[in-house]
Amino acid sequence: MIFVYIVILILLVYILFILPTQWLKIERIAYPLDLNLKILQISDLHVERLRISPTRLAAIINDEKPNLICVTGDFTKHRKSLIKLEKYLRALTIGNVPIYCVLGNHDYQQKNVMDVINLLRKYGLHVLRNESVRVDQIELIGIDDFDSGKSNIEKSFQSVDQTKPKVIITHDPNIVLHLNKSYDYLMAGHLHGKQFNIPFLFRLKDAGTLPRMGIYKGLHTNQYGAYYISKGIGQTGINARFLVRSEVTMHYL
Repeated sequence: MIFVYIVILILLVYILFILPTQWLKIERIAYPLDLNLKILQISDLHVERLRISPTRLAAIINDEKPNLICVTGDFTKHRKSLIKLEKYLRALTIGNVPIYCVLGNHDYQQKNVMDVINLLRKYGLHVLRNESVRVDQIELIGIDDFDSGKSNIEKSFQSVDQTKPKVIITHDPNIVLHLNKSYDYLMAGHLHGKQFNIPFLFRLKDAGTLPRMGIYKGLHTNQYGAYYISKGIGQTGINARFLVRSEVTMHYL
């Protein structure tokens, strides 16, 4: 009987805490900008604690056929995990889809952040650090990580054509509380949708003002534009999730 209880306990732990890290969800968000643009957002890989395989990501890219891939930070904070990151970068680039990315707070915890940046560039990812670039019909603006104190809003908008639709990628969504410039759409991550869906978690854990207001996932708007917070694909801290599935997001703009 004790053996049965142990088996049941193991199954419960797996179903409640491990399965959500493996059972990847493709969120689909339609926002009416009339651009006929499909963007795949991948956030918070944390490859040292990632249970979604590179082949699964490659299959999603092949099936969904996005026009653009945006990776919104936190590749890894461990230099030894760069070898594992390479496997994911190969998978992301196999479909020859343009990839733009920003860095997250964990990337800045690397002993030398240029190790990450150089690896991303090696595989053709465009790393945006407080800068903008014209991508088809949009101005794609990459604001560096707010949590790390690296964001510079004025510099990010310096060369932006104000007549074009403005899409922002950044890591920490708390930046929206300081962003007093109009934009059409913003994608962020960082908060993992709580990772552990426990009431009042962000009152116990300081992750910034926005999550304390109850805003930590999904699509929201303010007077400047619409913004989406991804629940992320990997985990930070404990390699588990509770009632929060890993996700990648297809944005239809």
